[in-house]
Amino acid sequence: MEKQSITTLRNLLQAGKLTDAQIEAMKKDTRKGVQQLLTTYEKQKIKQVALEKAFVEMCHYERNATASGKRYIAGIDEAGRGPLAGPVVAAAVILPSDFKLLGLNDSKQVSETARDMYFDYIIEHATSYHIAVVDSDVIDQMNILEATKLAMKDALTQLNPPADHVLIDAVELSNLPCSQEAIIKGDAKSISIAAASILAKVTRDRIMKEIHEEYPMYDFKSNMGYGTKFHMERLAEYGVSPYHRKSFAPVRECL
Repeated sequence: MEKQSITTLRNLLQAGKLTDAQIEAMKKDTRKGVQQLLTTYEKQKIKQVALEKAFVEMCHYERNATASGKRYIAGIDEAGRGPLAGPVVAAAVILPSDFKLLGLNDSKQVSETARDMYFDYIIEHATSYHIAVVDSDVIDQMNILEATKLAMKDALTQLNPPADHVLIDAVELSNLPCSQEAIIKGDAKSISIAAASILAKVTRDRIMKEIHEEYPMYDFKSNMGYGTKFHMERLAEYGVSPYHRKSFAPVRECL
C-alpha cells in the first residue's frame, strides 16, 4: 500500500474514517507524525470503549423497569434549588429503547457546549418530554423543596404518552399515577435522569441569561443566580430584584 500523507491520515482520523488496513499500515510506518497519529487513535479507541461501558451502566434502571413490564419510563430532574434568584426548573423525559448518546451524564459534569448539543439531540429523539418552570414568587410562598416537587409533578403529568414508571433524582413525589424510584445521585446513574438534567439546566441557564439582560448589575449570565461574592456585593449595593427569592436568608437580609 502506497504511503499516505500525514495530513490525509490526520483528516481521516478526525473524520473517524480510518480503515483496519490503514491502521495496520500505520503501525509499520516509521514516520514520527504517523506514530503520533496512531497514539491518538489508540487513546480515542480506549475512550470510546469507556463511553460505551458507561452508557450501558447508566441504562441499568431503565433495563430493570422494562424487564418488569414497564413501557414508558420517565426520568425527572431539576435545576436551580440552590440559587438566590431565578426559577426552579424541572424536566421529565421518556427516551426510546434504542436511544444512544455517548457522554451523556449529570449536566454539571458536562461542558456548556456539550449541554447545548445534547439538549437539541434529546429533544429531537425523545419519545416525550416536558419542562416546567416555577418562579421565585411561588418559591417564596411554598418553600424551595415544595416548589421543586411542584415543578417535577407538572413536568411528569404533561408527558404524552404518560409514563408508567418514573426515575427521580433523590426526591420522592406523592400521589403519582405511576410507580417511582428515587435514586440518590440519579443524574449520574440513570440515562433518563441525566437527559432530564440536561433539559432542566439548559432551560434554566437560558432563562437566567434573559433575566441578565434586564438586570445586568447582578451578572446573572455568569452566576446563574447563585450567591457568588460579586453577586452578594451587587445585592448589597442595588438591593433586591423582582427575581430574587425573598425567603432565602441572604436576600431577606437585604430587604
